Amino acid sequence: MNLQLIQGEFNSKEALDIITQMIHVKIKFHEDKINRSSNEEDIKMREDRIKKLQRDLYQLRQLVQSKHKKVHLESVIEVSEGVPA
Repeated sequence: MNLQLIQGEFNSKEALDIITQMIHVKIKFHEDKINRSSNEEDIKMREDRIKKLQRDLYQLRQLVQSKHKKVHLESVIEVSEGVPA
């Protein structure tokens, strides 16, 4: 099953607002998991993921702010059965 989350043209401010909010939600998810975890390997993996998300957001801001054009955003969430836990 696919969920079309975002699809359309946005000005640079709108695009950055949408992307920033989505990345902040993902960062908060990892922070909450870190706060509940005692597994050092899991914590390190999540800290690395947060740093990567922050770097990606910074680079994206630089790119979008320098262009001052419409931005096409498309985001699809694909849901499929995984391996049982």
